Amino acid sequence: MSLPASIILSEAIPDYPVFVIQHPACTARIALHGAHVMEWAPSGHSPVLYLSPQALLEPGKPIRGGIPVCWPWFGPHPSDESKPMHGFARTRPWKLMEASESEEGVKMSFVLCSDPSTHELWPHEFEAHVTVILGAKLDVSLQTINKSGTELLVADALHTYLTVGDIGQVTVKGLADAEYLDTVGERTMRHQTGDITFDREVDRQYVSTGTVKVEDPALGRTLSIEKAGSQTTVVWNPWIEKSKRLGDLPDEAYLQFLCVEAANAGEAVVRIAPGAANTLQTVISL
Repeated sequence: MSLPASIILSEAIPDYPVFVIQHPACTARIALHGAHVMEWAPSGHSPVLYLSPQALLEPGKPIRGGIPVCWPWFGPHPSDESKPMHGFARTRPWKLMEASESEEGVKMSFVLCSDPSTHELWPHEFEAHVTVILGAKLDVSLQTINKSGTELLVADALHTYLTVGDIGQVTVKGLADAEYLDTVGERTMRHQTGDITFDREVDRQYVSTGTVKVEDPALGRTLSIEKAGSQTTVVWNPWIEKSKRLGDLPDEAYLQFLCVEAANAGEAVVRIAPGAANTLQTVISL
């Protein structure tokens, strides 16, 4: 497939293709591994996505930062913890299906299809499509197509890492009064009172379909995270001790990012009938 002028195919390491986008509207990088949006910055702005400087760029390993695709389950496998965390989509090579450009930006589409190796982890026939539209906004969608003869149960997330100037000054708006599953310590349902601020580890699955705003005084900007096809909003920051335990993350990295994820997690499993499709989408803008 020929690429438009604003997309350059490079290799981060040998046999690890990465598409470098240099367009008047934005710059970005997308790895074929996991159909993973690694970086995105609209023109005139500093990077919006956080990518760990210690991220592992290795076949079969998830990339720490950007937008990992968690699919077809979120978190540990519901019945077999020996299977990979957050599914297998983020650790497999995808196939580029479309690459185009316009005055507004770049569009790229990727596909992952079932095969004998996926059947070892998930015994179903499927196609998964990731479509990325990059410009002044970042629009990422994940579509699941059920190619099998039985209903599919899917949990998924677009696990978005957002760069912030100082996590201690950040306020997340749009989730006040929502119920959430707190997964730090004993898993407990709680009620969100007011907006979210950070002074400890946060790992929460909010029952929410709405737009979230991230106010970041240190960088002088507010990020908007819109979504569709999502019943859950995950908010995560590992804080001090967990950052130290994560080998692909600097010890002080927790100060510089948080995750706000469009997801279907916990009780919000998506049921997809034979031949049907379901789409999860997130749109990020300044």
